[in-house]
Amino acid sequence: MIMCAGIPPAAHAQATGGNIHPMFDDPENVGTITAWHAHVYFDQESRATAAWLRERVAEHHPAARFGHWHEVKVGPHPGPMYQIAFTSGDAALLIPFLALNRRGLTILVHPDTGRPRADHLEHALWMGAVLPLDAAALVERPK
Repeated sequence: MIMCAGIPPAAHAQATGGNIHPMFDDPENVGTITAWHAHVYFDQESRATAAWLRERVAEHHPAARFGHWHEVKVGPHPGPMYQIAFTSGDAALLIPFLALNRRGLTILVHPDTGRPRADHLEHALWMGAVLPLDAAALVERPK
């Protein structure tokens, strides 16, 4: 079964109003991407690894902006995490850096197109396990 960000097709159809990527839609314009976000998930055992990664990203990618450490579920995210925000110009180096240095951490990377639901559920790139996101916590805005 093909799933979008770990969501079964029927649930995805309900969350997106039934629009499951019609075959002949025009492709999305990458010019709508204003920035990128990486959500680094951790638990009590992996918190030190998450801190190590945060320090390395700050050291090697000083333009990256870091969100707070969220020790509990926040928004659509199923557990503790912090966010790294970065520009499209930095994405070509920062995303591979995360891939090579995540040390077993699960990371969700997504563009910011101003459409939070689509960005988290349809445009998501997962490194590690695909975690279930709370689609109800994500607002969708028209294209």
